[in-house]
Amino acid sequence: MSERSQAALHTVASLAADLRGLGLRAGDTVLVHASWRGVGFVVGGPQAGVEALLAVVGENGTVVVPTHTPDNTDPAGWQHPPVPAPWWPVIREHAPGFDPRLTPSRWMGALAETVRTWPAACRSAHPHVSFAALGARAAEVTGVHRLDDALGDDSPLGTLRRLGAKVLLLGVGHDRNTSLHLAEWRRPQSPRAPQGGAVRRTDGTSEWLTWTDVQDDDGDFVALGAAFEATGAVRVGRVGDAESRLMSQRALVDFAERWMAAHRA
Repeated sequence: MSERSQAALHTVASLAADLRGLGLRAGDTVLVHASWRGVGFVVGGPQAGVEALLAVVGENGTVVVPTHTPDNTDPAGWQHPPVPAPWWPVIREHAPGFDPRLTPSRWMGALAETVRTWPAACRSAHPHVSFAALGARAAEVTGVHRLDDALGDDSPLGTLRRLGAKVLLLGVGHDRNTSLHLAEWRRPQSPRAPQGGAVRRTDGTSEWLTWTDVQDDDGDFVALGAAFEATGAVRVGRVGDAESRLMSQRALVDFAERWMAAHRA
C-alpha cells in the first residue's frame, strides 16, 4: 500500500468537525495562523479550509488572517537576502505601492492568500502588516489600522482584543502568534525605530512614506507561548493532520504583558 493510500483524507466536513472539537464555535471571531502543508491531504485544498472555518463560525462569525507584506519594508534593513545599497533608492522610488485590493501577501501561507482573494473579503490598509477578514465583523476588524501603531490598539489586533476574539494556530507554533506583538505595542518602554514603505495613491502613482513605530522582537515568543500554555488556557488538538491550538486572544495578550514585564528589560 502506498504512503498516500495510508494517509488520512480530509474534507470540509471533517475539518469543520475537528475545529468544533478544538472549541471553535458559531459566532466566534477568530484570527488564524496556518501552515497549510501540515494539514495533510484535503479535498479542495485551502478553499476547503476556508469553507470549513466559515461553516463553523457561521453567518455571525468572522475569520481573520494576516496578509503581511514584508517585502514592502525599507530595503536598507533587508537581510534575507540583503540588497546592494545602490539599489535602495531605486526600490523606494519604483515600488508599485501597497494596494489592499491588489498586493499579495508574502510568506503568510496558502490559507491566508485564499482568504485575501475570497469574494467580499475586507483588508486593512497598513503597507507592512495588513490583515484580511471574512464575515460579519470583517469591516470592523480591518477598518482601523494606524500607520504608526501597526500591531497595537489602533490596529486589527487591538480591535480583535476588544471583540473577545480567539486565536487559532493551525499547524504552527507561538513563533507565528502575531497577537503576542500586541503586548509589545502596549508596553510604553518598547523601543521604537524608523519605518518606511510604498503605498499606492488613488491616482495609481506610488508614494514612499516614512514613520516611527515599535521595533518588534519575537525572539522570546516560543518561551512566552509555552508559559501561557502551562496555565491551561490553550486547547490543543488536531485539525486534519496538523497539531493546532485555540485560545482567547485577550487572555493571551494580558498574560503576555505580565510575562514581558517580568522577563524583558
